[in-house]
Amino acid sequence: MSKPTEFPEQNQDQPGRQNKMNPEPEVIRDDYKGSGKLAGKIALITGGDSGIGRSVAVHFAREGANVAIVYLSEEKDAQQTKKLVEKEEQQCLLIQADVKEPSQCEATLKKCIDHFGALNVLVINAAVQFPKDTLKDISLEDFDTTYKTNIYPYFYLSKIAMEHLQSGDCIINTSSVTAYRGSDHLVDYASTKGAIVSFTRSLAKQLAKKNIRVNGVAPGPIWTPLIPATFNNISDFGQDTPLGRAGQPSEVGPAYVFLASRDASYITGQFIHVNGGEVVGA
Repeated sequence: MSKPTEFPEQNQDQPGRQNKMNPEPEVIRDDYKGSGKLAGKIALITGGDSGIGRSVAVHFAREGANVAIVYLSEEKDAQQTKKLVEKEEQQCLLIQADVKEPSQCEATLKKCIDHFGALNVLVINAAVQFPKDTLKDISLEDFDTTYKTNIYPYFYLSKIAMEHLQSGDCIINTSSVTAYRGSDHLVDYASTKGAIVSFTRSLAKQLAKKNIRVNGVAPGPIWTPLIPATFNNISDFGQDTPLGRAGQPSEVGPAYVFLASRDASYITGQFIHVNGGEVVGA
């Protein structure tokens, strides 16, 4: 698939639907060859219905993992992810839940464990953003929603998952390039992504003695449903990166595969920066 440098103008309501995007994001490269890196593993992925989450689910499946994906309301996208996972001859459990709610996070983990009998990889990925040009334009409601969606579930889900994760298992968190360079129009979003970085590094130290690794990925501008659902004037989205274009989910998924696999057995408390070449702090 050729990777566009420009996108047609389009708008959606949050949380956005991948099936309505033009062009639809590339989920996985046709020439990506699985090698059993995650054979027999069970992974739970929040925001797994579309975008980066869908790409992670399909990459994990191609590497031999069964997956449970959590989605808010995007039933059509979730069903498509399930089809793509099953096409890889792996199981996919769909779980509809609002991860802002602690009780629903608890129920989500229970459904995954009850269905698969284990959990080896927890990927926390769901997020929202409400771009505003000035701090005074950020409403308390949007600020509250951003924090409750983007950082609270990392606490809820990790706390519950720790009861099930064993030596060699891992947690992978999704931050953002905005955590490292800031964003003048995403002040609240960027600050939650910064919190995810500190949370990841701290939890990694806490769980290291149990040989449970905690790492993350910090994507730059990636073509996902969040973009047409939150931005106007997206035709030049991602063109300010050194590579001169936005990334595709297919270019982010392999980073999660690496962190979930034994290839990353000596890596914890770290972030992989998939951002088109922008140099940021470690």
